[in-house]
Amino acid sequence: MAHDAWMLRLAPLAFVLLATQVAMPVAMPAANETPVRVTTDSGAYCQELVVRIAAQPNPGSDIRLLAEEGKRLCETGHVRTGIAKLRRALRATQQGS
Repeated sequence: MAHDAWMLRLAPLAFVLLATQVAMPVAMPAANETPVRVTTDSGAYCQELVVRIAAQPNPGSDIRLLAEEGKRLCETGHVRTGIAKLRRALRATQQGS
């Protein structure tokens, strides 16, 4: 019996929470804004960075070495450090453009 009374008291709260979730508009980026890219420290993100670096024209040997070190770190389980090196290599290729 006490369980039923507790559920009845929570029903209006559940309805309000559900109604606010349905009524709230989803935030969309403006037409001239670039959507935010959500990243995680994962092997997939390491691979995405490797592909992006490989697509850059003529990276210098120092950038290539930095990217190779980042890839190696990712492959050996040091994903955060590998991503940091890969991102540094990608920034260096973009600054050289």
